[in-house]
Amino acid sequence: MGCGTKEPKITQLCLAAIQRLMTHEVVSEAAAGNIINMLWQLMENGLEELKLLQTVLVLLTTNTVVHDEVLSKAIVLCFRLHFTKDNITNNTAAATVRQVVTVVFERMVAEDERFKGIVEQPPPVQGNTNRRSVSTLRPSAKDAYMLFQDLCQLVNADAPYWLVGMTEMTRTFGLELLESVLNDFPGVFLQHQEFSFLLKERVCPLVIKLFSPNIKFRQGSSSSSASPAPVEKPYFPICMRLLRVVSVLIKHFYGLLVTECEIFLSLLVKFLDGEKPQWLRAVAVESVHRLCVQPHLLRSFCQSYDMKQHSTKVFRDIVNALGSFIQSLFIVPNTGNPVATNTPAGGGGAGTQGPAQGGPGAGGVGGGLTTQAAFEYRGTWIPLMTVSVQGSAKATYLEMLDKVEPPSIPEGYAMSVAFSALLDLVRGITAMIERELAKEDVEANQFRDSNPDQQWQPPPGAHLVWEEMVSACWCGLLAALSLLLDASTDETATENILKAELTMASLCGRLGLVTPRDAFITAVCKASLPPHYALTVLSSNNANLYNKAYSIQGQSVQIISPSSESHQQVVAVGQPLTAQPQGTVVLTAKNIQCMRTLLNLAHCHGTVLGTSWQLVLATLQHLVWILGLKPGVGGALKPGRAVEGPSTVLTTAVLTDLPVISNVLSRLFESSQYLDDVSLHHLINALCSLSLEAMEMAYGNNKEPSLFAVAKLLETGLVNMDRIEILWRPLTGHLLEVCQHPNSRMREWGAEALTALIKAGLAYKHDPPLALNQRLQLLLLSPLKELSNVLHADIRQKQLESVLQILQGQGDSLGPGWPLVLGVIGAIRNDQGESLIRTAFQCLQLVVTDFLPTMPCTCLQIVVDVASSFGLQNQELNISLTSIGLLWNISDYFFQRGEAITQELEREEDALQKQAHERGETLNRPFHPAPPFDCLWLCLYAKLGELCVDPRPAVRKSAGQTMFSTIAAHGTLLQQPTWHVVVWKVLFHLLNCVRRSSTTADKEKIESGGGNILIHHSRDTAEKQWAETWVLTLAGVARIFNTRRYLLQQLGDFFKAWEVLLDHIQSAALSKNNEVSLAALKSFQEILQIVTPVRDLDKPGDALAAMGVPPVLIDSLSASGPGRPLVRSDSLVERLTWYNSAELQAPPPGEESALEDSALWWSAWNTWYRTGTDSTRPPSGGTEKLSFIPSQPFLTALIQIFPALYQHIKSGFSMDDLRKLGVILHGAVSVPISSDASPFILPSYTEAVLTSLQEAVLTALDVLQKAICVGPENLQVMYPAIFEQLLLFVEFSCKPPQYGKMETKHVANAKYNQIQLFAPAEWVALNYVPFAERSLEVVVDLYHKTACHKAVINEMVLQNVIKTLRMPLGLKYACPSESTWKLAVSSLLKVLSIGLPVARQHAPSGKFDTMWPELASAFEDFLFTKSTSPDNLSIQEFQKNEAIDVEVVQLISTEVLPFANFIPKDFVGKIMTMLNKGSIHSQSSSFTEAEIDVRMREEFSKVCFETLLQFSFSNKVSTPQEGYISRMALSVLLKRSQDVLRRYVDDERLSGRCPLPRQQVTEIIFVLKAISTLMDSLKKTQPENVDGNTWAQVIALYPTLVECIPCSSSEVGLALKEALGPFKDFMQPPVSRIQNGES
Repeated sequence: MGCGTKEPKITQLCLAAIQRLMTHEVVSEAAAGNIINMLWQLMENGLEELKLLQTVLVLLTTNTVVHDEVLSKAIVLCFRLHFTKDNITNNTAAATVRQVVTVVFERMVAEDERFKGIVEQPPPVQGNTNRRSVSTLRPSAKDAYMLFQDLCQLVNADAPYWLVGMTEMTRTFGLELLESVLNDFPGVFLQHQEFSFLLKERVCPLVIKLFSPNIKFRQGSSSSSASPAPVEKPYFPICMRLLRVVSVLIKHFYGLLVTECEIFLSLLVKFLDGEKPQWLRAVAVESVHRLCVQPHLLRSFCQSYDMKQHSTKVFRDIVNALGSFIQSLFIVPNTGNPVATNTPAGGGGAGTQGPAQGGPGAGGVGGGLTTQAAFEYRGTWIPLMTVSVQGSAKATYLEMLDKVEPPSIPEGYAMSVAFSALLDLVRGITAMIERELAKEDVEANQFRDSNPDQQWQPPPGAHLVWEEMVSACWCGLLAALSLLLDASTDETATENILKAELTMASLCGRLGLVTPRDAFITAVCKASLPPHYALTVLSSNNANLYNKAYSIQGQSVQIISPSSESHQQVVAVGQPLTAQPQGTVVLTAKNIQCMRTLLNLAHCHGTVLGTSWQLVLATLQHLVWILGLKPGVGGALKPGRAVEGPSTVLTTAVLTDLPVISNVLSRLFESSQYLDDVSLHHLINALCSLSLEAMEMAYGNNKEPSLFAVAKLLETGLVNMDRIEILWRPLTGHLLEVCQHPNSRMREWGAEALTALIKAGLAYKHDPPLALNQRLQLLLLSPLKELSNVLHADIRQKQLESVLQILQGQGDSLGPGWPLVLGVIGAIRNDQGESLIRTAFQCLQLVVTDFLPTMPCTCLQIVVDVASSFGLQNQELNISLTSIGLLWNISDYFFQRGEAITQELEREEDALQKQAHERGETLNRPFHPAPPFDCLWLCLYAKLGELCVDPRPAVRKSAGQTMFSTIAAHGTLLQQPTWHVVVWKVLFHLLNCVRRSSTTADKEKIESGGGNILIHHSRDTAEKQWAETWVLTLAGVARIFNTRRYLLQQLGDFFKAWEVLLDHIQSAALSKNNEVSLAALKSFQEILQIVTPVRDLDKPGDALAAMGVPPVLIDSLSASGPGRPLVRSDSLVERLTWYNSAELQAPPPGEESALEDSALWWSAWNTWYRTGTDSTRPPSGGTEKLSFIPSQPFLTALIQIFPALYQHIKSGFSMDDLRKLGVILHGAVSVPISSDASPFILPSYTEAVLTSLQEAVLTALDVLQKAICVGPENLQVMYPAIFEQLLLFVEFSCKPPQYGKMETKHVANAKYNQIQLFAPAEWVALNYVPFAERSLEVVVDLYHKTACHKAVINEMVLQNVIKTLRMPLGLKYACPSESTWKLAVSSLLKVLSIGLPVARQHAPSGKFDTMWPELASAFEDFLFTKSTSPDNLSIQEFQKNEAIDVEVVQLISTEVLPFANFIPKDFVGKIMTMLNKGSIHSQSSSFTEAEIDVRMREEFSKVCFETLLQFSFSNKVSTPQEGYISRMALSVLLKRSQDVLRRYVDDERLSGRCPLPRQQVTEIIFVLKAISTLMDSLKKTQPENVDGNTWAQVIALYPTLVECIPCSSSEVGLALKEALGPFKDFMQPPVSRIQNGES
């Protein structure tokens, strides 16, 4: 009532009161109706409008009493108030209307809540439901339904059904209300069919109808067409609100309105079209953005449309539309566009100005331009704004509900929204799908845990949807993102784009969609590389991708090729890896950013990359190359200067990044350890094919190759050691190919990688450990072995260095890998150069010194082979020699560990035997029948044998010494049958080879021994060097035969072996090389056990030196192995055997018979004889220079062998053999020596010394003679032969022997004790005098012992002796040496003193008849020699010589004359004549006056005379004839004395005072002395023996003597006194004179 007054104040008060009542909820339904009516009146009167609205609001919100018409009236009231002229009222009313509408629907929701629990039977829905059929609804629902239905009517400009009394209504307001209801109360529409029906039947058609002007409109079509303009032109407020409604419909009621939504979405897509107005496109983009942040909605679209057969591909269209939209923005806009400014905010033309990049620090450039994030493409510059937080679509223009005119859209806004939409789309989809994938994984794991035996099957539908979504959207996304990426100038934007591409790539990978995955990856790859960079991997993949992608159902999506003029900060300039872009290429900051994304992709999503690894790695490789990163240790890439020079330029910006990039690169490959096996294989394959490309490129040019792939293969291998088996073969197989590449840098890295992997693999702690996993170990080592086939030296060097490191690191645990490792070490060839061989050898040394005990015994043979191959290589002599030393060490090892090795080898052998047996094969190994340990030794010996015939002398020498030392030291370990192999296959084989090589060796002089080593003249031809080898070998074999004879003799064919050995000795002895021949004899001596093995190591040469071997030779003969004694006495086994120390040479007891086996010795004798005969046989031709003459030491040694040999064969030694011996002895002594050797061999002449050869010859004869002496009777027949031999030698004193027809110079003229050397190479005969003299002494000595032997008598030895002595005796002073005739005389005297009695004794037998004439001639020749004494003979000498003559005469007087009756008469006659001659021929005419008294051999004459007299008056004269001879001689003598005296007296008288010539005085004195001698003789003799005639003659001398008294010479006086003295005895004639006369 109060309100009815229409008084403002009262009305206000009343309304306030009513409101207060209402708040206390005291209003009934009727009262409410009254209040509304009252308010209506007030409204119509236009009073208190704001208060009215307030009151209505309070009424409706505080209680639910207002229903139906009352409610509708209240609502209409609010609407009416909304359209007043007052702005405030309008706005308040609008707000109230919104609130009231909300209240209505909230009441309905509350009502539904109340009835929630009661399940109603919904009435059957009739087919054609009337839209007013609301009978089924509860009251509040009914109100809501009526309200909503009328709102639709009003917007559609139709009359409302329920809101009676509406006067006017705007569409914009109606649409806003619709939107708010739909948005705020979606549950209402979804739960109640009636409402759903309204949506379908009323709202959707309405929206579609209202959209029509927008659809038809084309921007830029002429507005002057006939059509009424205002309706047709799109109207911003409605359009914008329609889009809002559509967004809500799609968001909340998509499930109800599938078909309608398809239409809405298609419309939306159309609105993005370039021909639509700018504002329309902007709001459309905002709407699309709203959809993009709802991935579940997008999924529904995909399921409902894209996956249906005949439906529009809505989802795809949306994405493509976005893409096209973004592209269209870059195409220069039409003039019709009001915002066609192409200028950024900061000022004109910055698009053409350079630095408008995003990035700190660029702000100051270009005149205070503030940098702004933007996209720039082909001159179109579009700034980028922050439009919304990521993941929410906050729209700007869809919220402009107050704007009527289309707003001006700032530049770049649409782009920014579209950009956000894209990013949100990608984020949303990927996040959703990945969540669901993760859920699926969890389910799968649970399923597997509970049912381990079954395969988990994922529900099929889900994957299909995801795959369809991705397939639908990827092309559009990729096109848009690539374009944006290219145009982006802002780091953050770039980052976002890259992230989107990355997540898409990873998603595609997870879903197994290869093409889209590769496309996204390719895009990132391209963006990482400089523009137009020709990379085949990318371009080939892309051409077809892009072609198929973009003709999408009529949508023309242009793919814009990346532009190159983007204004980006250049951060690096480098060399391209490809051939196309010449010169340098430029990397921008964006390239680097993309590169990081790529790394990120590979790092985080490696598992899904599969085949795209190829793209990723190829790109990274090129980038790494351009940035100049080079691989370092372990394959990590480090910044390094490019080899090509200064073309790589890096800014500081990128320099700080490089370490990071290289780190990430390394981490990327480290993370490969988390990849599953399949992905890992993809990675490895990709790296391999990359590497193959790099190899292709590196062929034929010397450009630095790209080592990226190789380095990364290495890194990948290193981090995946725990499952190395699965990738080892492809990995190493490829690296092996790399190792064979001609480019050295490439190879080097291939080898580096391979060896590093192998070393790491061996060092890695595998599970189970390598020791137990042999297969893996061999797998790891096999590539190392393969490297041996590579020909490049640098690779082999690397290989060997790594072997060395492996040995040092894992040598102890190689086990079954040893054969491989040893194979590598041993794979050396001569063409490989020294350093390689040296490295390999270091490895071998390490093996031999440290690892022999740890390797399986079956490998020992390989070690031997390898060591010997180092011996045989010819690059480095020292290595060859050292390797021989190693073989010695190896043999020592065998020896020490013999038992263990034997056991292991035999176990192995049994196993092999079993296998072979199972396969039905025979076991085939070298030296098979021998036991395995023996085979090991045989291999060692065989290898040493090969080395013994190496072309290099030093190697031969060392190998020979080692071989013989090992056999000597360790031979006892061998079993007996094995010795057979050693002898025949090793030793004799070696001897044959050496003999062959020596005899064919070159005689050319070698100038120097390689480099500037001087060679001693004794080794300066190949022949001489081989000679040394021959010597060593022969000596070695002989030594073995000697020390191991007891063992060898148990072999069946010892005799055959002995013969072969002797044959070798013979051929060596007869070789034309002095050194060899001498050594052969040395060996001969050794096997005859004449020389014991070196006993006293300090003086190895004494025995040899005594034989006249030059010292040089002694060393080489007695050196034995590398500084070891010949026979080692330090090994236990040796001590147990028969010689328990090195010196013991006696054969073991009970084996004399074997050792004395005569066949062996006779075989040796035959060899000796053949050798002797051949070597001493003089050359047949003339004096050819070529003829070879054996040396003295050789002959000496040869002869020295005989005595020992004789000891063994004496029992069967016959005359025939003796004759053979004689020939050799004679031959040997006759051999001349070469003049250049003579000073060493010839004694100087002041000392009469024998050469050692001559000593030896005499020793030989001495041995024989002693043997005969103690031997049985029958041997004595040999005496004469020995005499004969010796006498031959005696002759040499006067007549040196001839050696064939060779002319020899006699080196000395004995008379003048001086040596005369001749030009070198002439032959000099020895001085045979001492030898002959010694022989003579031997003859005398021997004769002394044997004079009475029958043979000696029968063979007329004495006669021969005399006959031989005649020569020196006759020559006397003419003898080459004075001592000779003196010795001859004394010998003759000695021999006669023994022989004459024997001769007399045997006179009757007539055996000595022929001797006497010889003897007489000998006396004659000697006493009355034809040679004159030398002029320089001193008086003392003369007197000594005379004394010798006297001795001879005395012998005659004692030994011959007294026994005249047993002696032939003519002999005695000859003697008498001689004595007579001696007593008269007393003077030599050649003497000077002064010496005559001495030189008149007075003493001799006197003795002759005495003897003659003694014989004349002897009473033993048997025949008148004898007496007659002596008497005749006497009377002649007396008569001569008479004459001399007379002549003297006369001359003395005539000469007066003058002295007579000295000669005459001497003569007279001699005569006087002879007279006194005669007187003495007469006095001593029996008077009856003296003839009367003689007396008469003697007495007749007296007067003459008296006449001489007055002579002047005192000497004559003295002699006269002596002569006259004896006459006193004749002063009285004897008594029996008559009787005497009668006698």
